[in-house]
Amino acid sequence: MLEIGTKAPDFSLSDQNGDIHTLSEYAGKKVILYFYPKDSTPGCTKQACGFTELYPQFVEKGAVVLGVSKDSVASHKRFEEKYNLGFTLLSDPGLKAIQAYDVWKEKKNYGKVSMGVVRTTYLIDENGVIVKAFGKVKAAENPAQMLKELS
Repeated sequence: MLEIGTKAPDFSLSDQNGDIHTLSEYAGKKVILYFYPKDSTPGCTKQACGFTELYPQFVEKGAVVLGVSKDSVASHKRFEEKYNLGFTLLSDPGLKAIQAYDVWKEKKNYGKVSMGVVRTTYLIDENGVIVKAFGKVKAAENPAQMLKELS
């Protein structure tokens, strides 16, 4: 996980519609950048639906929510449509941002060891500096937790 107070690494990733987004284009806004393992899995769905439900409140506080996983643009589009998600999902199949933000880790699941995304959320300020970092977040609680962090 990256340290609080460090400049957030810029990225250039496609969203669920194939449009390119960079972190630098959000200068002047707070960014909630969250990394999650996989579209349409139970935890990831709870987290995404929670951010969608609270999204108007994030906007009121001048914040943008960006979700990142290694899933494809097409997978993100299906995820967005199936759950009527209201924010941007970024596709990182090459793991560029995932590795830059230090969330690609060894994971153990039922005794099996594999590499994967550890659910992590960063709050980045208007100047592109990481002001909060949460590792191994609880999917269902994370959206409300991040909204509180903006207060």
